[in-house]
Amino acid sequence: MSSATIAGCFRDKTILITGGTGFLGKMVVEKILRVQPDVKQLYLMVRAPNNASAKKRVLTEVIGKDLFNVLGEEHGANFDNFIDTKITPIAGDIIYEDFGCDKSEIAKLAEEIDIIINGAAITNFYERYDVALATNTLGVKYLLQFAKNCANLKMLLHISTAYVAGPRKGLLLEEPLKMGATLKQGLTLDISTETKLIEKLKSDLHSAKRSPHSEKIAMKELGLKRARHFGWPNTYVFTKAMGEMLLDNLGADLPVVIARPSIVLSTIEDPMPGWIEGVRTTDAFIVGYADQTIPCFALDDKSIIDTIPGDMVINAMLVAMATQYNKKSQVIYHISAATENPLEGNTIVEWTYRYFSIYPHTTHKGTNQKKRVLMFNKYKHFLAYTFLVYRLPIEVLHMVNLFPFKLFSCHYNKLKRKYDRFLRLAKFYAPYSFNKGYFDVTNLKKLRTAARKDYCDAYMFNFDPKCINWGSFLFNIHIPAVIKHALEKKTGTST
Repeated sequence: MSSATIAGCFRDKTILITGGTGFLGKMVVEKILRVQPDVKQLYLMVRAPNNASAKKRVLTEVIGKDLFNVLGEEHGANFDNFIDTKITPIAGDIIYEDFGCDKSEIAKLAEEIDIIINGAAITNFYERYDVALATNTLGVKYLLQFAKNCANLKMLLHISTAYVAGPRKGLLLEEPLKMGATLKQGLTLDISTETKLIEKLKSDLHSAKRSPHSEKIAMKELGLKRARHFGWPNTYVFTKAMGEMLLDNLGADLPVVIARPSIVLSTIEDPMPGWIEGVRTTDAFIVGYADQTIPCFALDDKSIIDTIPGDMVINAMLVAMATQYNKKSQVIYHISAATENPLEGNTIVEWTYRYFSIYPHTTHKGTNQKKRVLMFNKYKHFLAYTFLVYRLPIEVLHMVNLFPFKLFSCHYNKLKRKYDRFLRLAKFYAPYSFNKGYFDVTNLKKLRTAARKDYCDAYMFNFDPKCINWGSFLFNIHIPAVIKHALEKKTGTST
């Protein structure tokens, strides 16, 4: 067996991490510090007015999370000193040239950096177009400008998403997205044109003296309109796709790994089972079921919901970085489980029902009596049912409410909000609920084989989805983690 180690790749290295306060970013920081305490320095770039504020954010939003409990126990009383010597927070933002920092500061940083991990992203499906484009797309351009000034750069890891492929059928390859290519035949995408459209809309709204709220809605609608025009389902994956185009076009001479995880769930094992942050794609259904706010849902029960535990994503990324270190090429990895260990939609529904049948969810209103959610295998049937059973009665109530006194105003508004909420949820998740594509993992399989052959510590970086028992994972780890996190978020006690 070779004496080479994956963890050894990070010894004495200086690493810049963007998006370190995010879900995956936190896990990257924690894993590197735990497996390689001899890393030289982690620079965490966070949005803040100054470095002191940046440090406060890192201590509160990263180090202060229970994700770091295992690392804290390992270092004991020396933990704070260890963190202080290994992590340097920097106030900056990739939406600006030089990250909005002083040029001399950036020049000094460029001299030190060996590795860049770009995890900065706006992940909201329905974000303002200008906000999502600035981070997910144009931020990549500014990051590459910095990377090319790093004389010692040996690796740039860019965290993307498998769903940049869009709602296509069949095998989706681990291949780059070429500049201007779209998912609709006959259309060409120009990022500068998209920027100009945003500026024009802002100018028009300003001239019309529209309110900030109106501008927000208009920007969200523009993002969805442009995404769907070119074939992507939402603003998030559309802007991430454009970011990859820039990376392919401008970063060809750099050592680049593009990590494309599918739907990321809570950790299965490392550093602890069930660590999660934020309501992820499938989790909206679990939370909605727990609160009984989803009376029906559109889901092809035979459709494959491509999910992967968060710690397996981190492990795959770190192994990819070690394997491709200082190789001037771009390699793409779909970090996905569906090809080797598929999870069907009905499995999620069934284990959610089983969990809450045994552990009923209790709210301030009492214990909810769980009923099975009415599922529709076809989206058009779902729309027809919701129109007849929910929308039509709501509109009748609206007509009645037009009479004097508006006696049913409060009741109407409540029902309308509830209807709009679960319909929007089904609409946004339809591309995942009725997914007909599956991700090629040829490169990922090769990576796993190479790790087992060439690295003696490969067992510490497991990302083999075949070891996952989905029913057990959902019932014993993921669903309880989602509910715990949702409860903490409601009560403001999240750690």
